[in-house]
Amino acid sequence: MKIYSLKLVFILLIIKVIENYIHMKTWIKVVIGLFVAGLLAAFLGYTFIYNKQHPDYENAEAAFTMTAVDLYQAFKNNAANASAQYNGQVITLAGKLSKIETADSLVIAVFVFNQGDFGDEGIRCTMMKKFNDEANRLQPDGEIIVKGYCTGFNETDVILEKCSLINQ
Repeated sequence: MKIYSLKLVFILLIIKVIENYIHMKTWIKVVIGLFVAGLLAAFLGYTFIYNKQHPDYENAEAAFTMTAVDLYQAFKNNAANASAQYNGQVITLAGKLSKIETADSLVIAVFVFNQGDFGDEGIRCTMMKKFNDEANRLQPDGEIIVKGYCTGFNETDVILEKCSLINQ
């Protein structure tokens, strides 16, 4: 007897909620609809944008293979054309390393080709974390090969990010 009455009470409660929703003011329905849409957008954003798999730059095929001097000269001579050609591309560079810089947990391999008003000008390759120790052991004036993602030219340096060292 109790089970039937408990189910009946539950069904009556659901019917009452539906009746209240039907007679609810329009602005409350809009607020509830926006809340549900916001939850859905947050879920979809988390699922498809935040959890998006990142490109594997270490194993990516290089679109261009060149010397560091050639890449720097291309940007220095005509930044607009070089940007259109190289920005957003994975590039393999070979050249003589000038120095290694560290900034917090970042290790940056630097190819210097010019002295400008604000210091060294050239190519700055920010290494991937797994290559930090190996990059810190590199000696200046040694020949190296790096592969990285070109993000542009800031009027003094060509910037490569997500760089990896290529064993010779």
